[in-house]
Amino acid sequence: MNDRIIEFDPLIEGVLIKRYKRFLADIKLESGKVVTAHCANTGPMKGLLSEEAKVRISVSSSPTRKLPFTLEQICVLNTKNEEVWVGINTLFANKLIKKVIEKNLLNEIIGEIETIKSEIPYGKDKKSRIDFFLTTKSSNPDKRNIYIEVKNTTWIKENVALFPDTVTKRGQKHLKELKELIPESKSILVPCITRKDAEFFTTGDDADPIYGKLFRESSRAGMITIPCSFVFHKDHVTWNGIKPLK
Repeated sequence: MNDRIIEFDPLIEGVLIKRYKRFLADIKLESGKVVTAHCANTGPMKGLLSEEAKVRISVSSSPTRKLPFTLEQICVLNTKNEEVWVGINTLFANKLIKKVIEKNLLNEIIGEIETIKSEIPYGKDKKSRIDFFLTTKSSNPDKRNIYIEVKNTTWIKENVALFPDTVTKRGQKHLKELKELIPESKSILVPCITRKDAEFFTTGDDADPIYGKLFRESSRAGMITIPCSFVFHKDHVTWNGIKPLK
């Protein structure tokens, strides 16, 4: 399984000096130069932030950006002492899942799709926005509209990916709203597992037991979970399949 989902300009490699103020990370490049990169992932990133860890950053030519660099990937050692590159830019997860839908890689679960829209208002008083709103083709046996919420998933214990890695009131709210859409619409949670060493997915109850409880309630009500796994490289990301729930 080596489908290339996204290709991009080769990332710049360096080592992590420190991550601070949630949004910032100092990186030492191979040349010895130290740069400050924007960190889109404001969570704790459990198990990832060791000093001197190898990292990859992108560079933007936009004149409006204060920081041209963005922290994209970080390298960790798995239980077999093998290097694993982890995608940590939370803004990248939606791009990956949209490509997966467009390439029909989820068709066995969701059927044929007519349209994909992003950031559509939904929920109580329409104050939330769903990551993806899908309509189905006439050939799809299930004619319901589909609501998809994507969660960037980087935390792992042994071979099990977990979300969340901290208490997430926002995530709890999303689960409640997904549940309320059922049965008129189809609700789907997509953990976007941005590392290749996960064989299963489950909720991070140690980090947020309320999220785990709401997840199980929503699942019993009919919410579908599709854990999508990816392998990260210096200039592309490949599809690693759908992982089972544990």
